[in-house]
Amino acid sequence: MELYRKNNLDCSRITTKNYSTSFSLGVRMLNPKYRSGIYSIYGFVRYADEIVDTFFEQDQKAIFDEFTTETWRAIDRKFSINPIIDSFQEAVHRYGIDHHLIEAFLKSMEMDLYETNYNADQLENYIYGSAEVVGLMCLRVFYFDEPGRYEELKESARKLGAAFQKVNFLRDAQDDFENKGRIYFKDIDFNHFDQASKDRIERDIEQDFAEAYSGIKALKKEVRFGVYLAYIYYIRLFRKIKRAKPVEILKKRYRVSNPKKMYLLANAYLKNAFNSL
Repeated sequence: MELYRKNNLDCSRITTKNYSTSFSLGVRMLNPKYRSGIYSIYGFVRYADEIVDTFFEQDQKAIFDEFTTETWRAIDRKFSINPIIDSFQEAVHRYGIDHHLIEAFLKSMEMDLYETNYNADQLENYIYGSAEVVGLMCLRVFYFDEPGRYEELKESARKLGAAFQKVNFLRDAQDDFENKGRIYFKDIDFNHFDQASKDRIERDIEQDFAEAYSGIKALKKEVRFGVYLAYIYYIRLFRKIKRAKPVEILKKRYRVSNPKKMYLLANAYLKNAFNSL
């Protein structure tokens, strides 16, 4: 069983590396004792996201229902033949991840099977379930044995997840709107996307980042560097998007180049090492 668990965790780790080099690098900057839990969470949420975002030629609803059923079955019996789900259920039990966080996440993923234009309430629920709870799951891994600190940092973790997700919305606007017909921002018409609308979205993101930053500075040193690295990657991406004109957002997908990531890594290391965040 030990070999089986190791193999399943390796699947989650490889999934993290293949799908997000930036996030994978951030995880590698964490103290080793926290990495397995984060890999397990990322692998799980990535697979769920793939079902609703990629497999359009398949019966997505049936596949998602199977994924959801197997998730809860695995958590109940502490085992799954699906390596990604088995790795996740192991983390759920080891770190005491609240089941309502998992429920909220799966509900948000399921929304993508039906919703294309989100109203204010739907958007709030979607962002909570798709991003904020992922931040809370990771925070639980960091502070599973310190419930008081977990409670103190919950709001900042939620804000960081929300900021990341909203930046993703802007980054992926072309694909979401043109190929999937989705609009995640309330009262936005991408057929007439102007600077005022873009500015309003960006002010909201800036507020989330500001509230998240205070929480990052308060993290224990064992995990702070890894989280801060992810934060500055997204800040850099956000700044590139801010400089773009509204019409350009719907023409290309923005990213941070690998040389720039290496520069940000070195800069973040020095700031963290000298406690100058």
